[in-house]
Amino acid sequence: MSSEFRPPNLALATVGLSLATFMQVLDTTIANVSLPTIAGNLGVSVNQSTWVITSFAVSTAIALPLTGFLNRRFGEVKLFIWSTLLFSLASLLCGLAQSMPMLILFRAIQGAVAGPMYPITQSLMISIYPPAKRGMALALLAMVTVVAPIAGPILGGWITDNYSWPWIFFVNVPIGIFACMVVSNQMKLRVDTTSRPKIDYVGLITLIVGVGALQIVLDKGNDEDWFNSSFIVITSIVSAIALAVFLIWELTDDDPIVNLRLLRHHNFRVGTIALVLAYAAFFAIGLLVPQWLQRNLGYTSTWAGFAAAPLGILPVMLTFIVGKYASRTDMRLLASCAFLVMGITCFLRSNFFLQIDFNSVALVQLLQGLGVALFFMPVTTILLSDLKPNEIASGGGLATFLRTLGASFSASLTTFLWDRRAIVHHAHLSEHFTPYDSSAQATLQAAGVSSPQAANATLEQLITQQGYQISFNEVFHLLGWVFFALIVVIWMARPPFTAKAGTAGGGH
Repeated sequence: MSSEFRPPNLALATVGLSLATFMQVLDTTIANVSLPTIAGNLGVSVNQSTWVITSFAVSTAIALPLTGFLNRRFGEVKLFIWSTLLFSLASLLCGLAQSMPMLILFRAIQGAVAGPMYPITQSLMISIYPPAKRGMALALLAMVTVVAPIAGPILGGWITDNYSWPWIFFVNVPIGIFACMVVSNQMKLRVDTTSRPKIDYVGLITLIVGVGALQIVLDKGNDEDWFNSSFIVITSIVSAIALAVFLIWELTDDDPIVNLRLLRHHNFRVGTIALVLAYAAFFAIGLLVPQWLQRNLGYTSTWAGFAAAPLGILPVMLTFIVGKYASRTDMRLLASCAFLVMGITCFLRSNFFLQIDFNSVALVQLLQGLGVALFFMPVTTILLSDLKPNEIASGGGLATFLRTLGASFSASLTTFLWDRRAIVHHAHLSEHFTPYDSSAQATLQAAGVSSPQAANATLEQLITQQGYQISFNEVFHLLGWVFFALIVVIWMARPPFTAKAGTAGGGH
């Protein structure tokens, strides 16, 4: 049985698997800060360049739930190697792209082959580690999942400033080839059992249309002013119909392409709900903090990255401690501590103000890192704990897909809330804070503003900044309560919590 297989060099196999995952997760954020440069070089608007992000996100979201099907068809090792090789090739093509349509196409291909990489890596890591050390494997993957998105914008900005934007994609090629060579060598004696499941065409087509359209709505909704745009309305209707057909078909088909019946497992259901909601809130923090630093505090993208970066320090330092000793603790207790810490940091941010210094922002990020270090591994262990060994890859793919979708909803909702509440507060402040108000006059005198035109412009700027600041504080107050509520959710899971090793077939 492949579940008993151990690679000749466990450490080397781990490095190969982790590097591929790091590369794939890094690519979800590395292009974000480079969009203005890419847009300028390819002669399009910055708004059009956001399709570089959207195309990758749409393709990944579609490919993720297909992991179980692809795993049964090709086997875990082959699927990992081919996904990583094709990802490297797609990265090379992205760097060589000479126009925006070419770059968007290659990013879509890159996203499609990236889909299975994380859940398959998760399944392989669990299978090559002995039972006592599987917590370590999951903790290591959790660290990669946290550190890569933080490193992405910093690394992307540095490469773009010092070299040129194509190198943010070229850098993947040697990493991907090295990871493939290592894993291929270490896993060559591992036996994968495969089958030829029939292709569920109805499920596949409705998945592509439904998820693709939904992801576009979530990514473009704020830019297009949501349902005031006929494009968003039509895309939403298409998505709703396709997803309704998809859900009904997949739950009634004998051999569905996405096994939604995995949600019948209690711990998988509870763990996935906790993962999706917690990751959505965590993603909202990662989205709002850098934007707030740049918009309200005037930070450059590089300095905003540095202020956010301490989040990754404690996960790196604590990974091996959490992995080694976590199995002796109730996973629900660890997850509760994680949610408690992350909730507290959200409440701390709800008291941030415009004159706050760099160290105070970085310190809260550092504290949040403690919560992040304790979050991914126990929640992942809980959701995988009552799956059968051959359901691990399918379950990992489904949970990661729902987590990704949750992050997309979160990105749209938090940006929408922040903007809309800022408009409300701007209107409220404008009523009470005019150039004729004594406190406003004192503020303007302190700023050295004398002419009426300059006074109006300065006041407008101050009111806008304050409106966004109050809105920022409100959103974080809400996120704090979300994390506290998740403590209740996670205690609905039932022990024992042990991550089982997947067999090579990965069937349903």
